[in-house]
Amino acid sequence: MVECTRGMIYIHSAAAALCPHVEWAIGGALGRTVHCNWARQGAQPGTLRTELGWDGSQDSCAALVSALMRCRELRFEVTCDAGAGMGERYSYTPRLGVFHALTDESGDIMVGENRLRAAVAREALGGRSLTEAIADLLGTPWDEELEIFRRADDGDSVRWLSRAV
Repeated sequence: MVECTRGMIYIHSAAAALCPHVEWAIGGALGRTVHCNWARQGAQPGTLRTELGWDGSQDSCAALVSALMRCRELRFEVTCDAGAGMGERYSYTPRLGVFHALTDESGDIMVGENRLRAAVAREALGGRSLTEAIADLLGTPWDEELEIFRRADDGDSVRWLSRAV
């Protein structure tokens, strides 16, 4: 018996010419035709955004991410609900690449003890700080880059802020 799951796909920015390819990629990963409702992305003029729920087999989440990564210059997130076990969250930006984390029923990122121990050991050996390592384990750089795209829908005005040094 194949266990089914569900989740969400958030395409935060895609060039208009890529939109049919994105739909084909999603449809290919799910094994059915998909049509998205695209809207203007206010954070990046000339791009579109969409979100849709999905359901499929347990390996569908990774298949969706793999298919979407072939469509260059997308910013996207794919989630898989935890259900009876662990969920998943993938985030992707062209600059940072892919981030993957396991999540619990509340959507909180779960970090294994071996990954935490490795971060502590690297800091002790003169590597990057524990604060930076934990930020990477939690996907903070991806969240920071995607946040403006998450909030900027068709009706929103976007204000680009930069830190004064």
